Amino acid sequence: MNENLFASFIAPTILGLPAAVLIILFPPLLIPTSKYLINNRLITTQQWLIKLTSKQMMAMHNTKGQTWSLMLVSLIIFIATTNLLGLLPHSFTPTTQLSMNLAMAIPLWAGAVIMGFRSKIKNALAHFLPQGTPTPLIPMLVIIETISLLIQPMALAVRLTANITAGHLLMHLIGSATLAMSTINLPSTLIIFTILILLTILEIAVALIQAYVFTLLVSLYLHDNT
Repeated sequence: MNENLFASFIAPTILGLPAAVLIILFPPLLIPTSKYLINNRLITTQQWLIKLTSKQMMAMHNTKGQTWSLMLVSLIIFIATTNLLGLLPHSFTPTTQLSMNLAMAIPLWAGAVIMGFRSKIKNALAHFLPQGTPTPLIPMLVIIETISLLIQPMALAVRLTANITAGHLLMHLIGSATLAMSTINLPSTLIIFTILILLTILEIAVALIQAYVFTLLVSLYLHDNT
């Protein structure tokens, strides 16, 4: 059990070639589309959820920030579907890889920061030095604010990676304990199996919440720079 604990986090290969790219491209295929004038209930529910999420995230943005709406909605759908697919048995979750999460966080953060420096450079520079700061503390505060700005994409990526990885590890441990106890004590097995079901429901909620939190924080960074 200890040897296979992190096996599900190893990037899969097909004939020696990395299959992570195919897995990343797979979730968009699960989003149903309709060519008819009247949609079915599934597509109607999907469009309602997308409009509701987009409205909540874009309500605080001005016209320039609202141009990112398509990107942010696509981001939350991609992360949510990827996290949910990772809960299936013998599947791989790309969002458990810190490198992939950094590849999503850094360009979005950099785009928002660059937009802020281009559109309102005075307000962007004002964040490095709060008003009323004592003169001796100015160099230290500038360094601290600069570090806090540069660490934002790392915080985004680590938060998503840690939450998804921790849930997968806990499910693996409890599932292994359920399998081991099945030949020893049946009542204990039923109790552990019930805990596993409750944990699975919690992980489904965590998968959706983490997708929303990641996208919401990107939206807040965008709001601060537009």
